[in-house]
Amino acid sequence: MKKIIIYMLFVVAGVTTMFGQETLQQANEAYAQEDYIKAIELYEQTAREQGVSSDLYYNLGNAYYKHNEFAKAILNYERALLLNPGNEDARFNLDMANTHIVDKIDPVGRFFLAVWIDSMRSFLSSNTWAVIGIVAFFLFLGGCYLYLFTRSVRLKKIGFFGGIVILLVAIMANWFAWGLSDKMERRSEAIVFAATVPAKSSPSESGTDLFVLHEGTKVVILDKVSDWYEVKISDGNRGWLPSSSIEII
Repeated sequence: MKKIIIYMLFVVAGVTTMFGQETLQQANEAYAQEDYIKAIELYEQTAREQGVSSDLYYNLGNAYYKHNEFAKAILNYERALLLNPGNEDARFNLDMANTHIVDKIDPVGRFFLAVWIDSMRSFLSSNTWAVIGIVAFFLFLGGCYLYLFTRSVRLKKIGFFGGIVILLVAIMANWFAWGLSDKMERRSEAIVFAATVPAKSSPSESGTDLFVLHEGTKVVILDKVSDWYEVKISDGNRGWLPSSSIEII
């Protein structure tokens, strides 16, 4: 009886996967035929049935972009990059989509080392960095072995200095993996979906209007009170937005 149940589970899983792939193929065909509304519906159906992936978010972003829904395109490109920071196609198309939004905000200048670290971290996914960290750690143990248990001075030097370098790589890779994983879990960024929304001085409609944001602008979420989010934009300005006006990445 147990074998029959297990077999049935495999059959159900196989059928589900088959239908999911068929839906994805139909979505790709609709996109190729420039039926972007149908493509959007089918890509979203695939996400519900099969789960999300960087490539699926990328395709969905492309369909929204072609349908001139730039805020939704930006949201999906950002989600694609959240799952796979190395998705260069999504990054390029995100830059293209951002040229269509109203708000042109000058970001606060950042220390060059912080920019370099972010660039390095975003080059690979969190899983890839984790694998690199584990491999580097075992190589470090190999270096320790050479240093402690070999008689050759040359091998001892290789083990010592190589071990230091590899240990630094292991620490960096694990730090990058943790940072990307934490970013995915916190989901502290969002895209403005309201056509126009004033940022308030307090989480209330009676708050003073500080500045106005438009559809497609990216914000960082700092706090939440009831149905309001305190957000920060790239120039450092802060304000409160109603939760209905943004979509979390």
